[in-house]
Amino acid sequence: MPVIAVVLLDGVPGHHVTTPAVCFGTADRCHPRVSYEVRLCAAPGFRSTGGPAAFGLAAPWGLDGLAELTEADTVLVPGQAVRPGDPPPEVVGALRAAAARGCRIGAFGSGTFTLAATGLLDGRRASTARGLAAELARRHPRTEVDPDGAVVADGPFHTAAGVLGGVDLCLRLITVDHGVAVAVETERQVFLELYAEDAEAPGGPVGPSGAPGGPVGASPVGDGLGPTLGWLEARLDRPLTLEDIAGHAGLTVRALSRRFRAETGLPPLQYLLRVRIQRAQRLLERGDEPVARIAARTGLGTPANLRHHFQRHTGTTPSIYRAAFRSLVASLAGSGDAPAG
Repeated sequence: MPVIAVVLLDGVPGHHVTTPAVCFGTADRCHPRVSYEVRLCAAPGFRSTGGPAAFGLAAPWGLDGLAELTEADTVLVPGQAVRPGDPPPEVVGALRAAAARGCRIGAFGSGTFTLAATGLLDGRRASTARGLAAELARRHPRTEVDPDGAVVADGPFHTAAGVLGGVDLCLRLITVDHGVAVAVETERQVFLELYAEDAEAPGGPVGPSGAPGGPVGASPVGDGLGPTLGWLEARLDRPLTLEDIAGHAGLTVRALSRRFRAETGLPPLQYLLRVRIQRAQRLLERGDEPVARIAARTGLGTPANLRHHFQRHTGTTPSIYRAAFRSLVASLAGSGDAPAG
């Protein structure tokens, strides 16, 4: 499993710590073929995050967490709450050693100063927060600084302004690794997934497009239900009853309900509804079909029924969802020319 090692210098903003875990963890959770391990590695002298709401953090790793990384892995260098000085020599050495082993290295916000201090950006293009671009160029004249804060890739080094704690850079790396479709879906899940309470689902909150903690199909299901789930998802436009589903599975209705709860965390009809909402999301994202047509294709019947269930499970209406998703796609597409993968 590829490792994303996040180097924590003292005073790193808290959202710079949590954003990589959210982005890469969401990609991992929502896509069965995506796998990442996020590793927090404290640099010497690290005590806590920076303001405005500093908190202590016991990172599981020190810089030794970088020592075993290979060319399949990535090191991320987030910023600091104050204008950065020279990084500790141990950090410089660890980053140079990781680069020598072929690791990909990313930095965002003022973290680009830390990476530039290693000399690894000499003769390369790089980016940082707009307000720090002139200072980065002054302190590291051998680095060509992009003044706009865009995500910049130059060889194995990826740098960015660090918008929202580096989410722009994280999404770019996911795009490079797994393609635009996975990155766009990850961004959608990060920004648009609003949880609704579901009294029937164990564990309380349930994702709007799936079982607890993720979209339908994100986690492997048992062999017993696998064929039935595929059969069900191929017939979303048809009225399906518990008896229909149980008949296909070769189970009684009571046994079917037990099996569904064990393997998906949901009763059968709740699972069916979540799949229908997920299908509606995909149709809204990828086409211009009217809501009435989407309601028919997903088995939700009428536009009013679709709007009711869609808002209950996502917190927004189909039309607002479509507009918001397209805005996110336009933003991602406009951030550079990452390969589709």
